[in-house]
Amino acid sequence: MKVMIIGSTHAGTAAAREILTRHPETAVTIYERNDNVSFVSSGIYLYLTGVIQHLEDMFYTSPADLKQLGAQVKTRHNVLRIDTGHKTVQVANMQTGEVFDDTYDKLIMATGSSVIVPPIMGINHEKVLLCKNYEQAEQLYQSLQANQRVAIVGAGYMGTELAESYASMDQQVMLFHSHSHILNNYLGPQMADAATKLLQHHQVDIHLNERVTGFASGSNDQLIVETAQGDYEVDLAVVCAGFMPNTELLRGQVAMDRHGAILINDYVQTSDPDIYAAGDACVVNYNPTGQPAYTPLATNALRQGALAGINVFGDLQPYMGTQATSAMQLFDHTMATTGLTYPAAQRRELPVRHAVYQGN
Repeated sequence: MKVMIIGSTHAGTAAAREILTRHPETAVTIYERNDNVSFVSSGIYLYLTGVIQHLEDMFYTSPADLKQLGAQVKTRHNVLRIDTGHKTVQVANMQTGEVFDDTYDKLIMATGSSVIVPPIMGINHEKVLLCKNYEQAEQLYQSLQANQRVAIVGAGYMGTELAESYASMDQQVMLFHSHSHILNNYLGPQMADAATKLLQHHQVDIHLNERVTGFASGSNDQLIVETAQGDYEVDLAVVCAGFMPNTELLRGQVAMDRHGAILINDYVQTSDPDIYAAGDACVVNYNPTGQPAYTPLATNALRQGALAGINVFGDLQPYMGTQATSAMQLFDHTMATTGLTYPAAQRRELPVRHAVYQGN
């Protein structure tokens, strides 16, 4: 059997490992448009602060490791088109310019996600950076200077962790978030308020319910961050506005949710029985609601990737779903969450009650 994996993300590499460990005779081809594989983007903040010394240490695996297992790894190869009817793909070799076709028996979509680039005026300014992949991490590191004023747009996991990193390096940090509390997709208001106070204790200037509307050049080579409440002069801005699934290749060919995330069944199989999906490109089966949800976490990606590698050979191992458990360290505190927050349960009109315990 010939299995094609598009994307050497956490999910893609987990799928390849599972296939080649269980069925080493399988022909596995991995197409990856970058020159590196399985970058751990959640560790960028550790690299900035020097906890991780080398950016090269932030890869889950390497092309050489996958080749040793028996995979054909085609880095710097961009898949241009998928024809699900004929089970063919069109691929461009980004180094030579050659365009060729390839075929598959089973396909695993592990194309991951990209940073959402919000429609903000001036978003392409040279002093506005994004934070997700290897190249962007290197840009952030190269931009580090002493006594900088840094604006971070978006207070999800990535933005909050970056705020901690810059603050721990004695940078002046402003954190902008368009919601009423930070980490709103993960924490309820009480825990979010505790996290806010912790950041403020370390001199992070938090702007809640304040949407950034533009970036512009200021005097003395500064960057102006524009909001409805006022303008702020900084040295650098980092936009962390969330992630969107990379699923354009299958748009109109398999079922997706309204965000463009691929829908899967209990065996991480798409609406096309010969295509499986794993990681940030697809939804999770979210146990607290019994409904699909888009929850881009590395733990989900690794589990789904392994399941895709098992289930391409048949419905062998059902997906148990997830509670979307996650945790983060914020200065000298650890915060963890699992399942729905109380406000999220209320929004879904679930019959819930609420209790708070505080103690050692």
